[in-house]
Amino acid sequence: MKTKNEAPLKLGITKVVTDAWSIAKRYLLSYFLFDILAVLPLPQVIVPIIFSQMIRGSNKKFLNAAILFQYVPRVLRICLSWRTIISRDNQFSRIVWVKAAFNFFLYIIASQVLGAFWYFFSIEREISCWHVACKNQIGCLQNSFNCDHTSGNHSFVNDYCSVTTPNTTLFDFGIFLEALQSGTVASKDFPKKFAYCFWWGLRNLSSLGQNLQTSTYIWENCFAVLLSIFGLLLFLYFIGNLQTYMLSETKKCEKNIQRLEAIIKNLKSKGRDVELWINKNKLPLSIKDEIISNMAHILDGNKEFDAEKPLLHLSRELRRKIKLHLCKPILRKMPLLENDEQLLRMICDFLKPVYYDEHEYVFREGEPLDAMLFITQGIVLNFPTGNCEGTLSSMAECIEKGDFYGQDLLDWAFKDSPTSRNLSKLPVSTKTLKTHTKVEGFTLLANDLMTVVLRKTDAVSTMQAKLRGRLRKKNKRSNL
Repeated sequence: MKTKNEAPLKLGITKVVTDAWSIAKRYLLSYFLFDILAVLPLPQVIVPIIFSQMIRGSNKKFLNAAILFQYVPRVLRICLSWRTIISRDNQFSRIVWVKAAFNFFLYIIASQVLGAFWYFFSIEREISCWHVACKNQIGCLQNSFNCDHTSGNHSFVNDYCSVTTPNTTLFDFGIFLEALQSGTVASKDFPKKFAYCFWWGLRNLSSLGQNLQTSTYIWENCFAVLLSIFGLLLFLYFIGNLQTYMLSETKKCEKNIQRLEAIIKNLKSKGRDVELWINKNKLPLSIKDEIISNMAHILDGNKEFDAEKPLLHLSRELRRKIKLHLCKPILRKMPLLENDEQLLRMICDFLKPVYYDEHEYVFREGEPLDAMLFITQGIVLNFPTGNCEGTLSSMAECIEKGDFYGQDLLDWAFKDSPTSRNLSKLPVSTKTLKTHTKVEGFTLLANDLMTVVLRKTDAVSTMQAKLRGRLRKKNKRSNL
């Protein structure tokens, strides 16, 4: 069911209607009558009129019809609204407690309506008994039971229509005898009437009317049959919702199991490669556990994880720990960095993982040296290309795990003056680097190295300013 301000198009597209007259016309032709019947207090207006003209048999039937005019439109409107919510929000329809609450609400409404019918039918059966007794009494007039008619002696109805000692041979009240004997019909206490009738409806709706002992009165039997059918339908509706929920939960569990199995299988297959990578890099156990946990979390999110390049997928903090563990020993080999822990950590923050295949050029002789290379796995050949082919192999050097290349770039960044330290004046690579095997490592770009130098300079300037301030304070105190 579409909402009032939406119109269906082809291919399931919904167009929003903004024309006020179109919306009003569609509403008037669809739900206007239901809403009027649900809102207007028709029973409150009709019931006093019916009671004032209770002598007419046809008016007694309107007493029960008044309930239909009040509750049937309300229930239909509730169901239509519920269907609209379900159709527009699939996530909302899967909330179990919402469906359970709606089913319970229908049960409450149905119990109240059935209790009201039982109450009005009880009044009708008592009046019918009066009419039968009047026919058998000489001189009794039917209109003497009218509310505004006070003439006549009606003591004979106490014997013929007695509810304390009922005579089923004369008149059988059937399932309505309980309402008369309990005093619910004669009572003027509305809370008492409402509570007792509601309880009667709820009790018999839950038991599908199995304990009802009916008379041979046809409308009474119809009412009992409808009560049983209605209770059965509500029960089946509840069971259907429960079955749907259990089926969806079963499917969800199966999907979760399948996903978990796939994750475990993927984790096992990739875990071997990752564990091999961890062992090759000699990472501590604490970092190993964090890597496995990160990998499981990534696979659980159905994301790709390259076991040969795990650093690309790990969290930022974990990558920082691994970079510190792998690169700090290499960085300490540089005289400029060996005793500066703060500078080491700053450089590690800017390191980026790199991967090279076999026989791949990393740097070429004569080209600008725009990065430093720190090798953690593999072998790189370092050689000058200006030599003849026959002497090339004898001049080649191996750069292996734990080595680095690009010392000239570090000297350029820290020793040159600030005016000459720019990317247009980068040092030139004096040799060519070519991978001999697959290589893993980290690279530090010239631009990132400049950022490190600037931060280091700022930190030193700040520290010097603090020291000068302390010295000035100390000199002032000594002068005093």
